[in-house]
Amino acid sequence: MSKIKENKIQIWLEKYDCFAITGKDNKKFLNGITTGNIVDLNNKVLQTCWLSPNGVLKSLLEINCLENQLEVIILAGNTSEIKKYFNEIIFPSDDVSLSETFSINRIQEVDDMNSWRMNQPIFFKDDDKEYDFYNDNPINMNNNDLQLWKINQAIPSLDKEINGKNNPLELGLADLIDFKKGCYLGQETMSKIRNVSSLKQEIRVWTAMDSVFNLESNNKNIYNNENKEKSVGYITSIYKLGSQTIKGLAMIKRKYLDTESTFFTDNYCQISIDKSIGSTFL
Repeated sequence: MSKIKENKIQIWLEKYDCFAITGKDNKKFLNGITTGNIVDLNNKVLQTCWLSPNGVLKSLLEINCLENQLEVIILAGNTSEIKKYFNEIIFPSDDVSLSETFSINRIQEVDDMNSWRMNQPIFFKDDDKEYDFYNDNPINMNNNDLQLWKINQAIPSLDKEINGKNNPLELGLADLIDFKKGCYLGQETMSKIRNVSSLKQEIRVWTAMDSVFNLESNNKNIYNNENKEKSVGYITSIYKLGSQTIKGLAMIKRKYLDTESTFFTDNYCQISIDKSIGSTFL
């Protein structure tokens, strides 16, 4: 009899950079920069993307809509780069201002079988009295469990999956893009890719099937066989679970996903490829 996987409830608690956008034009301003519908956001939390003009993912953001301001939580990205760009495009006529950067504790109930975007997070500063309750919760994930959970969720990281090459559709973040709203940075490219179904690669979770894996190898390419006849993708993230098991994330060319689920790395280590829990590639 096969063992049923336990769907354990856990708490994702992590500290992030944050800044506030105030002024009567704050929603309109942020709506023209990010992929989500900020204008219709009322007292909710929204995950969204900041893209380059050609549609490459630069940052994964979360917008906490409060009564008098928008809090921008940087889940993955360069805080200084984001704020510099935001400040540079504020017109004199815009009633918009950005606060100084501060830290915020992000808390969310998650599990191992559903997307991280299913439940709304809550936020506390260090001096909030309610934060002590969550900070001492026994079901908080430790750092190792959190890293593994993020791999299985395919949550992109700066300088790994967010590497100046990948767009949010390839990273399984299509649900963070509102294709019906008005113009935003990178919209033309996103619409073109979506309309012509021209995705060349998709993010996947990989697991090493051999006990030997060369963590120091500079060659992150993934091949179709031991002879390295064709490169089918490349590794973006590596996480070692224990003395032998290694997992990570990779970008795999779509044309090989329909026919293969096992590939090889530079040191001939065999790896298996699985879909992630948290992306739209389910």
